[in-house]
Formats: sequence, structure tokens, C-alpha cells
Amino acid sequence: MIHFEKFTLSNGLQVIVHEDPTSHIAVMNLMYDVGARDEHPLKTGFAHLVEHLMFGGSCNIPVYDTPLQQVGGDNNAYTTTDLTNYYCSLPAINLETAFWLESDRMLGLAFNEKSLEVQRKVVIEEFKEHYLNQPYGDAWHHLTNMAYTTHPYKWPTIGQSLSHIEGATMDDVKAFFYKFYRPNHAILVVAGKVTQSQVAKLCKKWFEPILAGPPYHRSLPQEPDQVLPRRKVVQEAVPFPILYKAYHMPGKGMSGYYAAEILCYLLNEGKSALLHANLVDKQALYTRIDAYTTESFDPGLLVISGSLAPNVPFEASESALIEVLKKIKHTTPTALEKVKNQMEAALIFGQVNLVHRAQELAVATLQGDTNLVNKKIEYIRQIALEAVQTIAEMILQEQNCTTLHYQTIS
Repeated sequence: MIHFEKFTLSNGLQVIVHEDPTSHIAVMNLMYDVGARDEHPLKTGFAHLVEHLMFGGSCNIPVYDTPLQQVGGDNNAYTTTDLTNYYCSLPAINLETAFWLESDRMLGLAFNEKSLEVQRKVVIEEFKEHYLNQPYGDAWHHLTNMAYTTHPYKWPTIGQSLSHIEGATMDDVKAFFYKFYRPNHAILVVAGKVTQSQVAKLCKKWFEPILAGPPYHRSLPQEPDQVLPRRKVVQEAVPFPILYKAYHMPGKGMSGYYAAEILCYLLNEGKSALLHANLVDKQALYTRIDAYTTESFDPGLLVISGSLAPNVPFEASESALIEVLKKIKHTTPTALEKVKNQMEAALIFGQVNLVHRAQELAVATLQGDTNLVNKKIEYIRQIALEAVQTIAEMILQEQNCTTLHYQTIS
């Protein structure tokens, strides 16, 4: 059980306090309700670019990292399709340093051309290194562009095209920042050796003076049901062929989501899982095969990717995979119970880490129910075998699937 207290400042900033007197550190997690799905189709990658700019200096503080490091702290950040998250940990006695730093960059960034050019180059190099010049790096671009015809999940967080980042102007990034990086679009979690009264006092001093921004009413185009298979073949100079299959599934908080997560565990978790046991160990068609879900707020994807064994044709490997997926209907209550135990253990183990606890509190709050952090295990426990088989029957259909054959150049 993760205990917490919650209050909201007059400017709309939601604050969650998780007191853990056994810890000697404090964690500050600031989550903004903006991700790649909120970008303009012709200006993608901006959520990720602004994440980088947040470390390029704010109104009154030229460098973010130095003052934090001087008091023994460290930090990091990440952007997804649905959110942008910043977190730092430091000795609890120096907690106010984190309030000073985070509130100043929420107040406003320095927005100088030098900082923009530095961070633009960093993002461009990241794009090239991980997506253009790395084997299979563009696979996600191919998959999402096919799987989504309408919803902005059709482009990855890094962006649809390098040209969008190359063409970003100062006015562009300013507009993006002041639209989304406002207190009424953020969730602040403070955890560790802190008290509710201490956090409330620091929030009133450092965050409450920041003015709220205009409300943002998210109205995204909804992806229509996929009714026909989508397929693509890509040939590149890669070490070995990989098969990707992406199936549409419910988003977080939607009916069927937890059943789909259990389904993914049944397919993937451990060497006794269906995919590895049948396709790697038994038939030796793949050298590796994995399944994962995108864990997105809007309807996402259950993705299976496998590296083909030498001289195995795509057709044979794919047909065998489809046959294995049919075995879900023969899942036993014992196998389901094992998977539920694995999921419960993973959730409990994750809560050991204070940073992870803070992030989970923020995500749950963004979903609309902070106490979701304490309800997940019970939700998983309540999923019946029939529900898993039903969701498998619904989503593991070829007409609901996008398939990518990533082949080597012969």
C-alpha cells in the first residue's frame, strides 16, 4: 500500500505527498500532461525537443544541473506519446533546492538561440543514431505509420521526420512551452523523508505564484477499427531478418486493458511462456521472440517481434507464430495464476524504489485516480480466464494486425 496525501494549488497544480520516514532522500517528480500525441502533424518531435530545452537554462538559473549536483542530487527526464516527466532525487535536507529549480523552469525558460541550436543538434544526432543509422532503427516508424491512419500515435516520440526538428523556430517552441508547461497541466509528486506541511509550505512559496495557463481540451482524432490486414516488406543491410506483428488493443483504463496485459505475460514472460517455449525451444524457428504492449492512454498496440533463425523463411515463421497464438484458448487456470503472481511480484518489487513510487503516483493521477497505484493488483486478480481468452480472440486477429517483414539484403 502506497500512502499519500493530495491537494491542489490555486493555479491548478496537483500535488501528491508520499511520506516515507525510512528514507534519507527526497524525490521530486513533475509530470506534464503533454506527449507526442499533442503535437501538430507537421511539427512532430516537439514534446521531446522541449524536454531537452528544459535543461538549457531558465529565467533566473543559467544551468539546471550544477546547483542540483552541488547539493548531492541527480535528475533525469523522459517523453512518451502521452506525457513528459521530470524527476530528481537529493538529500531530504536539501529539498528546497529542487523546488527552486523546478519552479523556475516552469515559470519560463531562457529561450535563447544558442540553447535552441545546442538542443536541436542533440535531438538530431539522437534521431540519426537511434532511428536512421542503427539496424532496425526505423522499424517503429514503419509500424506506427501503418498501424495508425488517423490517431497521432502514427508518429514516434522522436518525431515523424528530421525536417520537423530542423525547421523548429523559437516562436514554435515558445508556443508549445507556454501552451502545455503550465501549473494547471502538471502533477507534482514529492516523496521520501518529507511531510505534508513542509511540502505545502514550499509549494505555496515556489509554485503558487506561477500563473495558470489557458485550459487545454484534448480532442484527438480517434483511430477507426482496423478491418483488413496491413503488411509491408523492408529490405536493409541488417544482420538477420526480424518479423514484427502489431495488434490494436485497449488503452490504459479502458475495458479489457488488464486482460490484454495478462495475455502479453502469457505469451512472453519467461522461457516457459508460449512464444519462447514453442517457437524458440521446440521448433527452433526463432533465436529470440518477445511480446510487449505500448501501455498507452489511448488504444495502443500489443507487439510481437522475433529474430528468425538462419534459413527460416518468413512465411513459415509467421504461420507457426499464428498457430501458437491460437493456443491461448487452451490456457489452464494454473498458468493464469502463475502469470498473475508474476505480475503482482513485479508491481510490488517496483514499489521498493522511491523514484518509481513517485512516478507511479503521478501516472495514476494523470489517469484520473491517484489510488490506482493501490488498486492494480486487485484489478489483475479479478481477471477471469474467460476474459483473457475473449480479449485474445478479439485482438489476435489478422484483420487487426500490422505485419512488418524486416529482411536482410540478399
